[in-house]
Amino acid sequence: MERSLALGAITRKYDNVIGVCGTHGKTTVTSMITQVLVQADLDPTAVIGGRLPLIDGYGRAGKSQRMVCEACEFVDTFLQLSPDIAVLLNIDNDHMDYFKTVDNLILSFTKFSAMAKTVIVNGDDEKAMKAVEGLSQTIITFGHSDNNNYYTANIVEETKTAGEFDLMKQGEVVTHIVLSVPGKHNMLNAVAAAVASFEAGAKREQIERSLFEFTGAGRRFEILGVKNGITIADDYAHHPTELEVTLDAALKMGYNRVIAVFQPFPFSRTSALLDEFAKALSLPHQTVLSEIMGSREVNTYGITTTDLCNKIEGAVWFDTFEKIADYIVQNAKVGDLVITLGCGDIYKAAKLMVKKLS
Repeated sequence: MERSLALGAITRKYDNVIGVCGTHGKTTVTSMITQVLVQADLDPTAVIGGRLPLIDGYGRAGKSQRMVCEACEFVDTFLQLSPDIAVLLNIDNDHMDYFKTVDNLILSFTKFSAMAKTVIVNGDDEKAMKAVEGLSQTIITFGHSDNNNYYTANIVEETKTAGEFDLMKQGEVVTHIVLSVPGKHNMLNAVAAAVASFEAGAKREQIERSLFEFTGAGRRFEILGVKNGITIADDYAHHPTELEVTLDAALKMGYNRVIAVFQPFPFSRTSALLDEFAKALSLPHQTVLSEIMGSREVNTYGITTTDLCNKIEGAVWFDTFEKIADYIVQNAKVGDLVITLGCGDIYKAAKLMVKKLS
């Protein structure tokens, strides 16, 4: 069976399936919920798009009727699933080579949400709210603004270790959450995970503990090593919005400089969002680019890394990971953070840097 069909069949075996969808944050929120439910002894089955250190894997088979599943919108594969609770994190312009229009993209999320009994949706995201407009399901909103059912308050800006905030529900403090992963976007991820975990039967104390102990999923701001005073990290961010929030978080963490090493992927996204990529990659102190990874595509767009590089002041690019790693070894200094970014195989460059710096 094709993967999405097999996964859909599996979801129909469970009575309480949490399907986590959205353009950004799916893996992190699925991982957070899984960590809470596992540590709360609720024994979930889980299918995650990244490795969760707690279970040292991409999923687990539990014995309860609870299942947590990452639901990806790419070519509508998530419509094969059978969610009981849909968690809708956000909707951003991506995979437009398939969806063609924003209305088509939103409609797919509407169809997914309509399959669930309860929808937990980002009330601060205009497209996400449009997707659930008119649905008869139970709608629970979350966000940073206080017009949501659940929202953040008394945020303490993140440091090298964490951020913290009060989780509010209609004017009352539900719990105080301290995180070990950086970025205001991860606070929002934690709110979504907390709400879904409440709905799945987890208690307040269990949610507090697990979210504090959560150190990230694989390739989500994953620290690969600190060598000669230089921190090497790797992240899956591959869309301008993801790059922006990840780099914004990195810049607030107290490093002397942030050096971003980005692998564009694929040709269609790079071409369509070229200016948005350039804007996001102008945030760090230095940007290093690799060749575009085409993957399933043929470059009918005439796009090259040079096109992106020329739009970013001070950026450089190289045609091999070996050359990228050599450049970093020669130019990074004590106190710098070097973060590789992309959904392809750019993590190999990060591992090369760790090896060369060692």
